[in-house]
Amino acid sequence: MKFRNLALATAGILFLAFTSLAQITALEGDVKGEDGKPLQGAVIKIVRTDIKGNYTVKTDRKGHFFYNGLPIGMYIVSVEVNGKEMDKAGPMRTSLSGIPPIVFDMQARNNERSAIQAAAQKAAETGQLTKEMERGLTPEQKAALEKQLKEREGAMKKNKELNDAFNVGFTALQAKQYDEAVAGLTKASEIGADQPAVWTNLAEAYVGLASTKTGAEFDAISQKGADAYAKAIALRPDDAGIHNNYALALVKAKKIAEAQAELTKAAQLDPANAGKYYYNLGAVLTNVNQSEAAGDVFKKAIDIDPKHADSYFQYGIYLVGKASYAADGKVTPVPGTVEAFQKYLELQPSGQFSQQAKDMLTTLNASIDTSYKNPNAPAPKKTKK
Repeated sequence: MKFRNLALATAGILFLAFTSLAQITALEGDVKGEDGKPLQGAVIKIVRTDIKGNYTVKTDRKGHFFYNGLPIGMYIVSVEVNGKEMDKAGPMRTSLSGIPPIVFDMQARNNERSAIQAAAQKAAETGQLTKEMERGLTPEQKAALEKQLKEREGAMKKNKELNDAFNVGFTALQAKQYDEAVAGLTKASEIGADQPAVWTNLAEAYVGLASTKTGAEFDAISQKGADAYAKAIALRPDDAGIHNNYALALVKAKKIAEAQAELTKAAQLDPANAGKYYYNLGAVLTNVNQSEAAGDVFKKAIDIDPKHADSYFQYGIYLVGKASYAADGKVTPVPGTVEAFQKYLELQPSGQFSQQAKDMLTTLNASIDTSYKNPNAPAPKKTKK
């Protein structure tokens, strides 16, 4: 196979590699104790209901919990204190950009239960809850009960409006109905301006809508997407995933320098996945014909994570484009080309790009080390002479 054709055929694989990386989500929320203060050390149990899956995390000193890396699916979330389940939420379905935070307020729940128990006890004695029973409460108790019920009614109404708007927008976004997605998620942002999931989904809706436009209209809508991401980052500045997604949106808006800055931030926040973040960027840059920038990014991914095999392969593809040709058709690769493909095969002898890497080495007249086989395979038995 001529390596030019192989390089072109391989480019299409990049986008798939990028999209498969992002099929995870997160759940987060807050827990308040019976004293109304943030509760540290509460055990949050996350149980997946559509297929088997159990995850556990504890609240921090601010009563906050965050669990990243969850597969998209249906979940029930419960909170336990001293081995006793205190409250639960769900079932709920997660999404790529998350869902609004879950709040467990034990003081509010206890107050609600107490009011219900008192009313139920009096109703049981008389058969109905009368005005006279209400008069049996002290002014403070009655005022507290009325305030609690009013606040709860208002919160439930607001929460329903928020969820309804969010679900309408998110469903439209999944169907690539970007105008409807922007409308629904904009409404959700007006109701729940403190919800990062709303802003990240709204940003994605704007990015999708911008992809259908050109010229000044493309620029204006892309900027709205960037503004939405900025609000999400302001709410959750330490979320590497948001920085990563913002960077990819900036690439589509052809703001390469800003995108690289966001990817650098994501890599700093999540060093364990830094190589993947840079590989992600390199894939997108390749697909928008920014080959030089892509080559730099793949090299950066290798420098950060020397065991990130796919980055070696894509870096090798980039270097192939710099080879020189003799009149007789002989190819002279630039230094590092052969080594990149060989390193890929060393790390992933049976990987998704293994055959392409071998074909490249053959085309470049480089030897393929027979040691590029499964390192865990048993050694062949010696025959007796």
